[in-house]
Amino acid sequence: FEIRDIDTKNGLSTSVKYIVLPEETFGALVRRTNITNTGSDPVTISALDGLAKIEPVGGMLDWSLKNMGRTLEGWMGVYQAGEGTTMPFYRMSTEPGDTASVKIELAGHYLLSFLEKSNGDSTLLPVVYDSYAVFGRDTTLLEPDGLKVNSVKEILSKPQYGQARTSSAFAAIEKITLQPGESISIASFYGKADHVEAVKSIADTVTKEGYVQRKFVQARTMINALTSSVETNTTSHLFDGAVKQMFLDNSLRGGMPIILGDVDDDAKYRNYDEDDRVKVFHVFSRIHGDLERDYNAFFIDDTYFSQGHGNFRDVAQNRRDDVTFTPRVGSFDVQMFLSFIQADAYEPLTVEAVIYFINDPNVAAEISAETTGDAKSAEILTDVLNGGPFRPGQLFALIDQLGIKLTAPKEEFIDRIVAASTDLPMATYGQGYWGDHWDYYLDLVNSYLAIYPDGEEALMYDKKLRYFFSTATCKPRAEKYVLTLTFDGKSHHVLQLDSTVFDDDKVAEQNAFRSKKTGIVGFDASWQRTKDGGRAFESSPIAKLFLLGATKFATRDSYGMGVEYEGGRPGWNDAMNGLPGMIGSGMPETFEMYQLLKYVKKVVNKYGRPVTVPAEFAFMIAEVNAALDDLEASGFAEPEELPIDVPPQLFTYWDTVATAREEYRAKVKYYFSGETTDYTAEDLSVMIERWLGQIDVGIQRAIKIGSHGDDDDGKSGIPPSYFSYNVTSWEENGLTNDVGLPLVNAKAMAVGRFPLFLEGPTRYFKTVNEDKAAISTMYDKVKVSGLRDKDLNMYYVSATLKGQSYDMGRMMAFTPGWLENQSIWMHMSYKYYLELLRGKLYTQFFSEMRGGGMLPFMDPVQYGRSLMECSSFLASSVFPDPSDRGRGFSARLSGSTAEFLSIWKIIFIGSNPYFVDESGDLKFTLKPAIPAWMFKDDDANAADPTYDEHGFLTVSFKLFAHIPVTYHNSKGVDLFDVSPTGYKVTMQDGTENLVEGGVISTDLAQKIRRIWDVKSIDAYF
Repeated sequence: FEIRDIDTKNGLSTSVKYIVLPEETFGALVRRTNITNTGSDPVTISALDGLAKIEPVGGMLDWSLKNMGRTLEGWMGVYQAGEGTTMPFYRMSTEPGDTASVKIELAGHYLLSFLEKSNGDSTLLPVVYDSYAVFGRDTTLLEPDGLKVNSVKEILSKPQYGQARTSSAFAAIEKITLQPGESISIASFYGKADHVEAVKSIADTVTKEGYVQRKFVQARTMINALTSSVETNTTSHLFDGAVKQMFLDNSLRGGMPIILGDVDDDAKYRNYDEDDRVKVFHVFSRIHGDLERDYNAFFIDDTYFSQGHGNFRDVAQNRRDDVTFTPRVGSFDVQMFLSFIQADAYEPLTVEAVIYFINDPNVAAEISAETTGDAKSAEILTDVLNGGPFRPGQLFALIDQLGIKLTAPKEEFIDRIVAASTDLPMATYGQGYWGDHWDYYLDLVNSYLAIYPDGEEALMYDKKLRYFFSTATCKPRAEKYVLTLTFDGKSHHVLQLDSTVFDDDKVAEQNAFRSKKTGIVGFDASWQRTKDGGRAFESSPIAKLFLLGATKFATRDSYGMGVEYEGGRPGWNDAMNGLPGMIGSGMPETFEMYQLLKYVKKVVNKYGRPVTVPAEFAFMIAEVNAALDDLEASGFAEPEELPIDVPPQLFTYWDTVATAREEYRAKVKYYFSGETTDYTAEDLSVMIERWLGQIDVGIQRAIKIGSHGDDDDGKSGIPPSYFSYNVTSWEENGLTNDVGLPLVNAKAMAVGRFPLFLEGPTRYFKTVNEDKAAISTMYDKVKVSGLRDKDLNMYYVSATLKGQSYDMGRMMAFTPGWLENQSIWMHMSYKYYLELLRGKLYTQFFSEMRGGGMLPFMDPVQYGRSLMECSSFLASSVFPDPSDRGRGFSARLSGSTAEFLSIWKIIFIGSNPYFVDESGDLKFTLKPAIPAWMFKDDDANAADPTYDEHGFLTVSFKLFAHIPVTYHNSKGVDLFDVSPTGYKVTMQDGTENLVEGGVISTDLAQKIRRIWDVKSIDAYF
């Protein structure tokens, strides 16, 4: 990005540009300052250019910097990599700590600055690192008090001190004269090196003639290449640019899939499922990554193939359309995330990069011999490959550290290694069990099926997946229903507290895999196995989805409406952090469960194959069905007016089913027995159909009970999002929690209601996605409800929370209109808009989009930041300060980008470009949802329309990140859910395939999916 400053008084124009240094073995932030004399007279200047503050290297400093910054400075120092002050090296003496283990810090940050020369190599400038010399005692670092009394030359002539203080990093120019029109360019490299001795060689590299210019060109070229995957050309260049930025930001949060293992042409033409050599590795990913959130600390490896860990919910959403943009990904994402389903139907918090390992030592030795230049290198590389799992970046770092000499190019080498390896997903427990992590599986499955509908049976039945093994256990109710005083201390109530416990016995189980040499726990420790040293237990994906859906069905609340947040964490809206304590439940998860079970039923009906599940789970299912038999036999009938108190029959059913779930979890807490049970397709279908009926009843019951809030009588007909449950009768069970409070068994409950939240109708849309009238009716209801911000023409994340209990969570601590309290939460708004588009409410969707509900069509002045940049939230019209209303805050790499890309896919490709017809043949069709204004727009800011040789309007985009597609709109009308009248598919060899009608047959459809042989597609309407 670029910053400009115009000094009319002195006739100087200054611009500063930044890039991240691309394609080097060392990393750096590059700053390029250009100063131009725009006046008519010569100007003599002296300058300090750079950073007022730079932190040293010294381990994980985030907490220390925020909480004990002054004390931390005791470890800080500035060292020199050469003579003078041209190569300062900022590091800690040791990693700060107060333990018996002391680690000396060798790595540090460096600054290398120089004036770029038009011919010849550049010479390093001196650096001023003593912050006192520049700012004096102004700790705000706003006033250069030192520079006011000393010239740059005088500062450089005096000693500088960098010990026991936070230092600066300024390139210093003593004096230079610029003639009219003359410019200088100061290049500065701020980076990290593992040792001070590495800085000299870095300096030799970056000061070479033309190096800086080449890197700036290379950085722009790289960004263009990365975003060319979604190149889009409409009459709105702002929209076209936003698509690219959304794709880039989505990749930085969820990761960008890189295909490895292309060792020959056969591999190149195959996907992850078709060839064991083909692997998928995600680069660039990191947790959130938004620097405006002071509690976020993200990490990426400073290696080739750099990547970092991410939160489960984030990564699962942001990788939703991987297979759309990179079809060779195949079912990789589906398999990886379904592997993380645990026996208890929860998931870990943190997703890490996959690991690779070579099973056959002889293969490792063979590859090592063929890719290295000497016997010693081959021996060392063999030991590395046989030494345990690795990631590509780690492998290259070891190769450099150990001096291994490769003869093969790096790309060829890593393809060869990975092709011979086995991959395995990795994750870590983190904290708590969120109620919504599983909500995103079906999105991944549906995205896969939109490209590979012919791969469904093999994926669902023939793949085998492990079960993740976390170190935490979800407690049974008897160990987490706590009797405690109410807020006012006048009475008692029951809260659900400390729902998960860090399980020392599980840790002991994992320690069986700890290496005695390194102390590192092996990767097998993360997967649940059978007892007595058995192997990791595996099930088919359809079995895991059934286990998940059935367990969530068995976790419905006592009124049979929402899915309980019994794992200690809420769902998507994690500002409802108090809801689990209120024995809360969520309808969003019910709507997702309904869809999931419908999908499982569809699959078993379609393929008629049995489903094999763990025997312990089958026993739980039998108990659930028996309880349902008892409920039906009890004669319970839905009353006309639903009481707040849970009817006894429903409570008994809930208690019985919850007990069965807890008993199942106790059985599989550490191991599976290894025994299994088979369900026929018919039995499973009948069972699920019965459950779906119960869920339907629960949904209608929830809508009838409704929401409740200020100016909300619960009769809007809009699905509520959340419920809480007050235990009205209980008995102490003789147990106490960790702080001595008594634990109880619930005997009766009453339901509590909340105001409307946008998540409720958004997820509800999925249950009626084939009923356009139902979606339209619900849309109309939401638009006139308390969820609509009529001033901003957007949607609140919640209606007013006035009068609600602080027990519900931190959102109640926020000012209305701010953060999760009745603000415009961009991600949930985008989810809502996406469901409108999926429901084929095209007119309503584009009205919302262009009406300012979505980027880049918001008012830029009101939004207050780039229209290319998502925000966490916008302050809504109820926020007290009018100047902040509509302004975006906490710019972030968010889930909004995933929703935007899904919207882009429907607009330009359609929901399901591939399908299998009644004869079982694979077919391809493009069925866009493009409004006429993207072809031709009378708006003054619109770009000129483009036409083909026949005078037809055109719009173009890139399919599968490779194939240019041009739509020819002969009538200039909206292309909403219509197929072309014909296609021209041009191949790389120049041959043209003319297709009549809207459907492309199998052979050509497969070539399009494999991408390499297709040059372009023209579709005619």
